Amino acid sequence: MSTTPTATKNIVEIASSSGDFSALVAAVKAAGLAETLAGKGPFTVFAPIDKAFAALPVGTVDMLLKPENKSQLASILTYHVVPGSLFSNEVKGGDVTTVNGGRFTISLDGGSVILTDARGGKARVIQPDVAASNGVIHIIDSVLLPE
Repeated sequence: MSTTPTATKNIVEIASSSGDFSALVAAVKAAGLAETLAGKGPFTVFAPIDKAFAALPVGTVDMLLKPENKSQLASILTYHVVPGSLFSNEVKGGDVTTVNGGRFTISLDGGSVILTDARGGKARVIQPDVAASNGVIHIIDSVLLPE
């Protein structure tokens, strides 16, 4: 596993300071995961951009942000997190177990990394290897959904 000592911001700080992750940051806070993802780690986060959340059916994000749906939201978010720091040069095709205990499949298509979730949905890594002090972020174009 690689570490990048030059990164000074943690995963939450990086996501919060970027203009592309307002929906993700709101969801992480609503699910009570901000402190965990700002913690020691290391974590590999496959982070959906705002456009990915906007592509979900109308009302989905608002529904998930309600306090009564906190556990479902936490399950979806932790499905995007893999223990350890997995940089793109270490990514291999195959199944990956996430922090929530679910699995998704990584496949390599030419120079692209494709993630296939438990429901058959696909996300493409559009920017790999955003180093954080407690792991790494790979930016993806779709929200992954567990079973």
